[in-house]
Amino acid sequence: LAQAASDLEEDQKYLDDAADLCRAKADDFKSRAKLRVEEIETLQKVVEIVTSESVTGAADKHLPVLVQAGVRAHTALPQVRGGEHGPSPLQARLAAFLAERARVSGSRLLTEVSQRAAEDPFAKVKKLVKDLIVQLMEESTEETEHKGWCDAELSKNKVTRDSKSEEVTQLTADVEDLNAQIAQLAQDLTTLAHEIHELEQAMGKATADRNESKESNDQTVKDSKEAQIALQQALAVLKEYYARSAEATALTQQTPALDAPETFDKPYAGMIPEGGNVVDFLEIIHADFTRLESEASTSESTEQEQFEKFMFESKQSKALKENETQHKEDSKLSKESALHSTQQELKMTQEQLSTAVAYYEKLKPTCVDTGISYEDRVKRRNDEIESLQQALKILQGEDIA
Repeated sequence: LAQAASDLEEDQKYLDDAADLCRAKADDFKSRAKLRVEEIETLQKVVEIVTSESVTGAADKHLPVLVQAGVRAHTALPQVRGGEHGPSPLQARLAAFLAERARVSGSRLLTEVSQRAAEDPFAKVKKLVKDLIVQLMEESTEETEHKGWCDAELSKNKVTRDSKSEEVTQLTADVEDLNAQIAQLAQDLTTLAHEIHELEQAMGKATADRNESKESNDQTVKDSKEAQIALQQALAVLKEYYARSAEATALTQQTPALDAPETFDKPYAGMIPEGGNVVDFLEIIHADFTRLESEASTSESTEQEQFEKFMFESKQSKALKENETQHKEDSKLSKESALHSTQQELKMTQEQLSTAVAYYEKLKPTCVDTGISYEDRVKRRNDEIESLQQALKILQGEDIA
């Protein structure tokens, strides 16, 4: 983040400096162009003053030698000096040459010069052509420098825009990925919390059921033992009684008269239907209570073993889920921190990209969208310089191919 902030600050400073430099160059170019125009206008005025009646008339009156020289010059060079009634043949030839070159190249500058060549005095035309050649060559040098500067700035700006665009795309994808991971972790934590709650409820219910079942089994065992003790006591009493009653044997010999009632010939076994007696019945009941105690004890042991196994597995599962919850919470916090940092980096990178795009838009008017390509401008200017150089040769009386 610190590096990105530093890069942003450097890019912004570079943009401001470049914008100031562009404005300074533009102002300087306008100023120099204005000075050249003013210089040409001034020289034109000087020429008009020098060739006016005030100067030439005074020369004719007071400087006869110069007048004679002027007459000789006028006589010797009629082909290069226009008369009072129109341009000289040389100027007409020059105007036609420039008009034709203007038509071929489509140069407005050559068109204007051809018109001036036909209308202005010879000396003024020659001066104009020389000045335009110098001006065009200076413009060519300036544009070459400007083109080099534009190429360097556009290349550097494109590298910045491409790299920042890639970074924005990657950071945007990172933000989306982190948001998806955080959402998944939040869902996992919700699921784990629900599962832990269900485990706690299941363990609570199992504990309550186990306590209730244990209480019931313990009570059953207790009751069975008490019943067995009571039955053992009852059996002891009965056995003791029946043992005594067995001693009272039935009469083995009957001596009364035949009409006496029948007497017992077997020991007394109690009032139980045929096939059993009270002792047998109580022993069956005692066996039932013994069995009930054994079953209750066995059930208690089995249920306790199952309960302990369930509780062990449930606590183990709960511990694992709690550990997983802690891990996911830590991971979620880490990813939320990474998301915040990535969002900040994305914001700064987007600002850097916007700065680069804004600088490109500032470069476009002077470096990209100029209305005509650099190559076409160079070719047109070279054609204009070449045409003006040939025009200068015409003015100097030289033949051109």
